[in-house]
Amino acid sequence: MRTLFALLSVAAAAPAAATDAVELAQIDRDVVYRTVEGTALHLDVYRHADSVAAPGPVLVHFHGGGWARGARPADWAGFRPYLAAGLSLVTVQYRLAGEARAPAAVQDARCALHWVAANAARLGFDPDRVIVTGTSAGGHLALMAGLLPAANDIDSAECRAAPAAAAILDFYGPADLTRIASPSGARHPTVANWIGDEAEAAVTERAMSPVAWLAKDSPPVFIVHGDADPVVPVAQSIELKRRLDALAVPSELFVVRGGGHGKFTPQRQAEVSRRAIAFLCGRKLLVASACAAKN
Repeated sequence: MRTLFALLSVAAAAPAAATDAVELAQIDRDVVYRTVEGTALHLDVYRHADSVAAPGPVLVHFHGGGWARGARPADWAGFRPYLAAGLSLVTVQYRLAGEARAPAAVQDARCALHWVAANAARLGFDPDRVIVTGTSAGGHLALMAGLLPAANDIDSAECRAAPAAAAILDFYGPADLTRIASPSGARHPTVANWIGDEAEAAVTERAMSPVAWLAKDSPPVFIVHGDADPVVPVAQSIELKRRLDALAVPSELFVVRGGGHGKFTPQRQAEVSRRAIAFLCGRKLLVASACAAKN
């Protein structure tokens, strides 16, 4: 584990947030949060300066990559608007399909939440303000991590009793794996690669579908999706929103006109961040000063 203790005041900005200043009190990299069959899984912690005086909200992020590739971000730069709004950040490594198929990545995501709760007091995290987020497959993992009930048959034994998520920020993640197909109508190869081809694959696909775990007490969900997404159809998020509405779960769907699979223009990305922060403010998960300044 590599640790940096400092008060880092950073004003150099990404184009979408040129005036957002970020103050970090601590950076911990390559923290082992779980070891599975001899393989260590890591996360990085970016602790907001405000959390030194009082526990604050924390954003837990899962990267995308079709459950088969990708890695947690190398730094916090892509999360500037959220850190500027007072959130600490945890970015998580999880097992990819080549290492272990479903439900391994979901189990890892839940174990990361368990680690966050276990270390909340030490790191200044408010366990009642844990927000999960991710892009693409990471958005799916954020949904699964946040929607699974305390009692379920998926969690690993050592990671049960993960904290309830206060909110979910889902960026174009698949919500119903049973309804994603290839152009030919066959099972989508990305889903098949992660789920496998065993006889119980259909059962696993249902169990790994976030829509299967929706309930009236599910946490609020903010959803972003491009209407020209060629990878995960926007219909996935539209259906997720419809089901959330049917259960009266607070939610918002922001469809990015002309948007593909992420990679939105800087202007669109700035709007996404602004709306996401406003959503969290509406749930009273951020400090009032951040909400007044950002929205």
